[in-house]
Amino acid sequence: MTTPVLIVPGINNSGASHWQTIWERSHPGFERLAVEDWDHPDSASWSDAIGAAMRRLGPRTVIVAHSLGCLAVAHWAAREGSAAAAALLVALPDPQGPAFPPQALGFSPVPETRFPFPSIIVESGDDPYANPPFTQRCARDWGSKVHQAGNHGHLNAASGLGAWPAGWALFESLAR
Repeated sequence: MTTPVLIVPGINNSGASHWQTIWERSHPGFERLAVEDWDHPDSASWSDAIGAAMRRLGPRTVIVAHSLGCLAVAHWAAREGSAAAAALLVALPDPQGPAFPPQALGFSPVPETRFPFPSIIVESGDDPYANPPFTQRCARDWGSKVHQAGNHGHLNAASGLGAWPAGWALFESLAR
């Protein structure tokens, strides 16, 4: 694949059995976002890191984000001049939800700025961090499509998705 891809994990950096890591290992050209602290997420520093990576990779890059990474992408995309080919946003958490990690700082309020690129928000029907009305509002604000992935928890390693072929198909639809 010649399209640049930026992997943007959530809190704790998507471990070895997470579909993001499996995709990255299977596609050596994929690049994982580098941040100072995966365990104590800060929206401003994560958004800055996305900006630096995107300046280096260029506007043809497809972003593949999970959980808090989705919110960091939204904060980055609200900045003037943000450009990407597309974004796949998986398991968008509600920063006002009861399960939102208290050590995650600055992710709220969530930007309402329309993305200047196509995007898909993938949600699970039983994600403990999600809130369907919040997801729908973000999709409307950002101009994103929403894809219901069934009931697979937080769409992470604990969900047992492996390489997650259904997610890969969504990614490919954006990367074309």
